[in-house]
Amino acid sequence: MRIDLITLFPEMCEMVLGTSILGKAREKGIAELQALNFRDYANNKHHSVDDTPYGGGGGMVLKPEPIFAAVEDLLHKVYTDPETGRTVSGEPHTAPSGRPPRIILMCPQGRRYNQAIAEELAQESHLIFICGHYEGYDERIREHLVTDELSIGDYVLTGGELAALTVVDSVVRLQPGALGNETSAVTDSFSTGLLEYPHYTRPPEFRGWKVPDMLLSGHHANIEQWRREQALRRTLERRPDLLEQAELTDKDLRMLERIKAETGLS
Repeated sequence: MRIDLITLFPEMCEMVLGTSILGKAREKGIAELQALNFRDYANNKHHSVDDTPYGGGGGMVLKPEPIFAAVEDLLHKVYTDPETGRTVSGEPHTAPSGRPPRIILMCPQGRRYNQAIAEELAQESHLIFICGHYEGYDERIREHLVTDELSIGDYVLTGGELAALTVVDSVVRLQPGALGNETSAVTDSFSTGLLEYPHYTRPPEFRGWKVPDMLLSGHHANIEQWRREQALRRTLERRPDLLEQAELTDKDLRMLERIKAETGLS
């Protein structure tokens, strides 16, 4: 997988891309990660990338030229014809998978990001994130360049870098080999449609608080059932809305009814 971030602050992105799971994935060659400064593509002597909005109003708006130029230059540099070895110059540019890259705009108006979208994006071979600043983007970027618009929540940040890095982290960790334990991503909250069950480790007792006896029993089938019940209980208590779309078995439904009777929740 290749992921590019187009930003005014590549140094900010590099601090995250070179650290922890992302840094290890980069070192192992699991994911090629880079940040590109679109100010380098400004077509004026002052290298300005923003201007005042037509029609008036506060704030500054990102100009289309440098962002279009950065994306197009990136695509020309990355992709070559597999038969001739020459740079691909026509539209649409396609990734080695045969699919065009996903060009993602991080903005509050975008589709609300969730684990299902992370799993969807993890199947792609190339993602490009556009990280903006200031008041907003020239609408032509949204209409004629991007393929996706994503939002990580109903609030506004000073720039798109933190939002994009959040998405990148959630996508890269799903790549084979990125995590030390391949089952970790499978059992994460939201991956199963439910919140994750609670975890415990040594010591078995800490300040009088004990690990549940079931987890010390060594009976793997009973432990799995306990974990499933705890996931259902935690989801009912904290995010009951998730239960409406979760894929539940008849056994799950019976456990859920028992939990509701015990807790008085509905």
